[in-house]
Amino acid sequence: MLGPSNTAMMPSVPHDSLMPSWLPKLNKRIVNPIQMLWAPRLPPWAVIVHRGRRSGIEHRTPVLAWRSGSTLYVVLFYGSRAQWVRNVRAAGGGEVIRGGRRRRFAGVRIVRDPSAERLPGAVRFAARRLPVLVADLV
Repeated sequence: MLGPSNTAMMPSVPHDSLMPSWLPKLNKRIVNPIQMLWAPRLPPWAVIVHRGRRSGIEHRTPVLAWRSGSTLYVVLFYGSRAQWVRNVRAAGGGEVIRGGRRRRFAGVRIVRDPSAERLPGAVRFAARRLPVLVADLV
């Protein structure tokens, strides 16, 4: 959690998560390890592989992700300030494991307006209430 001294350094971002603040800790310890059993192999589940901004440690985060052509779409249920999103944005990309295949992605951007970009059906529906990470598969 950020203290008062750190909040001034954070850019102003609207609260864009529908999840309660206590849920990420629960998911990290209990839910994510269970989801990791199927997420790399069962679309639309996927695993985002990223490195910590400060630690450099590799992390794996299960997400719901869709692919259309060479574009990856991830609905950001925890908002655009989730740690894995911040890590991926700072690195300019990462890797995704989806359907048993591992691919790099770059050109990361956050879409908050579903009409701003051509989004697949399920993603467009979710984007009415949540931000979406859009990236180019390389």
